Amino acid sequence: MDKLDRYDLRILQELQNNAQISNLELAERIGLSASPCSRRVKALEDEGYILKHVALLDRKKLGLTLTAYVLIGMDSHTPERFENFQKHISQWPEVLECSLITGMDADYQLKVIVPDMDHYQRFLLEKVTRIDGVTSVRSSFVLNHVQLSTALPLTHLSD
Repeated sequence: MDKLDRYDLRILQELQNNAQISNLELAERIGLSASPCSRRVKALEDEGYILKHVALLDRKKLGLTLTAYVLIGMDSHTPERFENFQKHISQWPEVLECSLITGMDADYQLKVIVPDMDHYQRFLLEKVTRIDGVTSVRSSFVLNHVQLSTALPLTHLSD
């Protein structure tokens, strides 16, 4: 699959909106018959454009009401320090995202979701600050989610 065409892009967009859409409905929406549509979806999966199908859960209904963005500073920038930090962080379900960053006075940015401030405090004191090499932690808390999306922008691919 060298280049994504308009059908591929429409498939990706539709699946981002609803991964449970039936192949028949997907085919109708993008203007193909069912068999070619199914083959295209399979090819997009095989080529790694579609990584997996997931269910998005309602965090509030599940009692996960506190979202924090956490900036982490490390004492040294060695592969061993970063590997150790990343090994710990990847084990914790509270961490939805962990990014190695530049341009700020920090090395990592985490997106953390927990039920409340008590849980966040335990997460911070019992987990994050116990990782060797962590020298600073700065937290910001989300007051309101103005926009939440998991859909990637695809418009640049159709230019």
